[in-house]
Amino acid sequence: MARFTGSTWKKSRRLGISLSGTGKELERRPYAPGDHGPTQRRKLSEYGMQLQEKQKLRFMYGITERQFRTIFDRSAKMKGVHGENFMILLASRLDAVVYQLGLARTRRQARQLVNHGHVTVDGKRVDIPSYTLKAGQTIGLREKSRNLDIVKEAIEYNNFVPEYLTFDEEKMEGTFVRQPERSELAAEINEQLIVEYYSR
Repeated sequence: MARFTGSTWKKSRRLGISLSGTGKELERRPYAPGDHGPTQRRKLSEYGMQLQEKQKLRFMYGITERQFRTIFDRSAKMKGVHGENFMILLASRLDAVVYQLGLARTRRQARQLVNHGHVTVDGKRVDIPSYTLKAGQTIGLREKSRNLDIVKEAIEYNNFVPEYLTFDEEKMEGTFVRQPERSELAAEINEQLIVEYYSR
């Protein structure tokens, strides 16, 4: 399945979650899109709830179904709780960390920064958004990319960096100190439903 390129605002309202991370999509219209959006009351089946949870997380990270399933299968081979491992692997992606460091205002913007070769890992240019970071690695921007308006605006706007990361605003670089704990990741996602979805 190809990457979703439609309206993320509509998709956010359909799923009831801010996919951009800004929360703007749900501020004015916190209900599903369409003529009957405000009055729709559908009771989801168990399968429907599992599918919706899977779609929430997949669209949040903006990845294809194939990539999503590959990461899910990788997490099954790790020690620990399957669902938690899955969330941790997603949060360890380079584009996700660029977003969490505040170098981009949305996950989509973070992925674009990486794709266009603006981001470095340990001083070397990396243009693969799905690159999995290891503890201790340093994430920065290429010299000529530090003056980008979208980066300056994002850093100015950002006021929170998770504890598993450190960020030096002067150097415009951060460190992936350790793998995140489940409590530091999206609380609105019930990963157990996703495990159940793929276990059917």
